[in-house]
Amino acid sequence: MSLREEIEKLIKEQPVKGDELLIALNLKKYFPVRRGLSDILKGRRLYVRAVDGISFGIKDGEVFCLVGESGCGKTTTGRTIIGLTPPTAGYLLYRPRPEIAKQFRDLGFEPVYKDYFLLNDLFRNKKANKLLRRELQIIFQDPYGSLNPRFTIYSTLEEPLVVHGIARTYEERFRYISKALEDVKLTPPEEFMKRYPHQLSGGQRQRVVIARALILDPRFIVADEPVSMLDVSIRAEILQLMLELKARRNLTYLFITHDLAIARLICNRIAVMYLGKIVEMGPADEIIEKPIHPYTKALVAAIPEPDPSNRFKIRDLPIRGEVPSAINIPPGCRFHPRCPHAFDKCSKEEPPLIEVEPGHYAACWLYHK
Repeated sequence: MSLREEIEKLIKEQPVKGDELLIALNLKKYFPVRRGLSDILKGRRLYVRAVDGISFGIKDGEVFCLVGESGCGKTTTGRTIIGLTPPTAGYLLYRPRPEIAKQFRDLGFEPVYKDYFLLNDLFRNKKANKLLRRELQIIFQDPYGSLNPRFTIYSTLEEPLVVHGIARTYEERFRYISKALEDVKLTPPEEFMKRYPHQLSGGQRQRVVIARALILDPRFIVADEPVSMLDVSIRAEILQLMLELKARRNLTYLFITHDLAIARLICNRIAVMYLGKIVEMGPADEIIEKPIHPYTKALVAAIPEPDPSNRFKIRDLPIRGEVPSAINIPPGCRFHPRCPHAFDKCSKEEPPLIEVEPGHYAACWLYHK
């Protein structure tokens, strides 16, 4: 079976339509675990299965959310899609802008399905990977940790312009940087250019990180918990800014968060991850108001109650225990040790992701006929 035939087969089997901007098919990312000498001599190799065979598509102009507990594989998925960590297995398909697609063809790459290029191959080529930076960018969770403390804000925003040969003169670069700072509402821009990261507040630093991600005019952005390190009073401003930039620049976001309230506010669709797998996926309102999977129901039940009269009420959550280790994943459904509805089949066979309602998918044996 050729690569094209295999990808066509996977697209028919997985919950994707084949017309999205970016498609992940059976994406896996395993990290080897360092062991003792005796294990090495015996040939034992253990892996942390951070992402363990997930498939989804992100539409052009959409905000697609990955939601789940810490350690479920959300950030690893985002870093793998953006090319910061190479995938262990699976395929990543991306449909670039026509001018970028032409440059990929000039480098000897051809689409593997319709007008989709295989990111797995592009990431391994230095020139193609550099071109992808103009299409794919990331906003990191910690704005202070992701900025070079020795660089001024001007130098931070100037570096991608220099690396990519954009705006070759000082005047052009100054104009680009001023526009980027104005777009993220750091005005007047001249006041911020000569400052260092430690001279800015947390919200201002995150605006600089957003400006750096946007300065190359990308089409797709991975936003890895971009407001989790900020004060509650600043979060709404940053989220509103991201939505404004999305509408103005026709951006597509993969938004990673553990906060379902934020996910409902900003996202079009939500995928709920548990221990490296997607257990439920669908429109944001349906996921919050009509969750199907027992794990999603538990996440929704854990949302704080806004009613002041219930502030002292301790709610009984429907699940117990801790998340199992990603090294020793339970057989069958990986949620069954904590699931109140588990039965015999759950501990033996892993449920596939099926369409329970139009556009609403769940991986649970309770919904298989």
